[in-house]
Amino acid sequence: MYYSIIIPIYKEKNNIIKLISLINHYLKNFEFEILIIDDDSNDGTKELFKKIQFKKNIKFFVRKEKPRDLTQSVFLGIRKSKYKNLILMDGDLQHHPKYLPKICKIFSQEKIDFLICVRNFSKRSGLSILRFFLSIFIIKVINLIFGYKCSDPMSGFFIFQKKNFFKNKLYPHGFKILLNLIYSSSKSLKIKEFQIKFNKRHNNKSKMNLKVLYHIVCSIIYLFLKKIF
Repeated sequence: MYYSIIIPIYKEKNNIIKLISLINHYLKNFEFEILIIDDDSNDGTKELFKKIQFKKNIKFFVRKEKPRDLTQSVFLGIRKSKYKNLILMDGDLQHHPKYLPKICKIFSQEKIDFLICVRNFSKRSGLSILRFFLSIFIIKVINLIFGYKCSDPMSGFFIFQKKNFFKNKLYPHGFKILLNLIYSSSKSLKIKEFQIKFNKRHNNKSKMNLKVLYHIVCSIIYLFLKKIF
């Protein structure tokens, strides 16, 4: 199977080269492309990519539209991707590429719509105390309102089929696109989970802030209204 790996980034100059190197190492026996979608960073990321000669399977795009938005960056990556199987992961090395061979193998062997890398919420590895308990609370609210589909609908590391993007109208903003993908669908999705350990962020800080929470609330309201109407 062939995979398009979509990595939305903002100010990840110090991480992205290492991430690309790790992906190339762990997926050396797979056919894939990497799409880096930069949300118009001002940290020198664009200049860095101009200096380095990457392989043809690595593509770099700058999304200059305002406001900056991870979901819109992912949308751009999906539209630019050439394969039907998509992998979404963060650019801050929280999602270690060592898991890629295993999850790609599982996804290729089983007829599923989503393979989601989930966090173990019995431990607080890789998360601040605030983000840890806030994530648990939000997930419980989501599962209470919409019914259980996944133990971690806030995950940013997952594989899915491109058709599941084009079939549904999604909330167009925010930082938690998986939530929209799995709860916008009117059909019953085949979802499999794969538990991983989330690393601490490298050279960056958490993007969890009031703007992120605002869009999570808006997406929940959007999905709820879509469900009842």
